[in-house]
Amino acid sequence: MAVLPHPRHWILLPALGSAAILLLGFLVRFVPAIAAAEVQVDVWLTHHQSGLISGIALMIEALFSPAGSVAILTISFLFLLFVRRSPVNAFAFTSVAAFGYLACEVFKAAVSMPRPNGNLMFHPLLAETGHDSFPSGHTTFAVSYAIAALLLSRHTRWFRFTVVLGSLFALMVAVSRMYVGAHYLTDVLGSAAVAAVAVSFWCGLWSRFGLTVLGWFRLLRWIGPVPRPSLVVGGSAIRAARSDVSAS
Repeated sequence: MAVLPHPRHWILLPALGSAAILLLGFLVRFVPAIAAAEVQVDVWLTHHQSGLISGIALMIEALFSPAGSVAILTISFLFLLFVRRSPVNAFAFTSVAAFGYLACEVFKAAVSMPRPNGNLMFHPLLAETGHDSFPSGHTTFAVSYAIAALLLSRHTRWFRFTVVLGSLFALMVAVSRMYVGAHYLTDVLGSAAVAAVAVSFWCGLWSRFGLTVLGWFRLLRWIGPVPRPSLVVGGSAIRAARSDVSAS
C-alpha cells in the first residue's frame, strides 16, 4: 500500500463529487416529498422484523458506533504493524478507513438532515432524534473499511474474496441502519458516495506524501520495511519494498 490507486485529478474530482453529495443532501432535506417517500422503506422494514435480524441489527449499531469503530481501527493498525510487521500497510490501511469515516461528519454538519420520524413506523428499534441523518456514519465506516481491505488485498489471491465479503458487509450495515429506523435510503447511498470520494482524495494525498512522512520516523524500520519514495516507480510498492530490504 505504499502507492494507492487514485484518479489523475485527485483534487478536482473529489471536490466535484463532494459538491454533488451536498446537492443530494440539501435536495432531500428541503424537498419534504422525498423524505416522505423514503420513510416508507423504513416503515416496511419495521413491519417485517424478526428476533434474529433485530439482534444482528442492534449488534451492528453497537459494534460500529464511534467507540466501536475506533476500537476496530486500533486493532487493525496494531495487527498490521506488530503482527504483520508492515508499517506502510498499517498506516495506509488505517488512514484510508479513518479518513473516509471522518469525512461523513463534515457532510452531517453541512446538511443537518433530521432523522426519520419514528412515530411513522410500526416498531422502530432506535428512536433517534437530531439533525445528523445524512449521511450514515455506520455505513460510511463500513464502506471505507471495505475499500481499505480491497486496497490491502490487491495483487493477492484474497482479492476476489475480499470484494465479495466487503460488498456484503457494507450492504448488511446499510440495510441494518434503515431496519432500525435510524436512516433514510439516501442516507446510506450518500454514505457510499462520501466514502468513495473521501478515499479517492486520500489515496492521491497518501501516494504523494505518505512514504515521505513515514520516513521521518526511523524507528519504524525496526518493525518492518519502509521503502524510500525514490524507489517507488510506476506504483510498484512490492518492488520498492524488496529493493529497500536488499539495500539495508
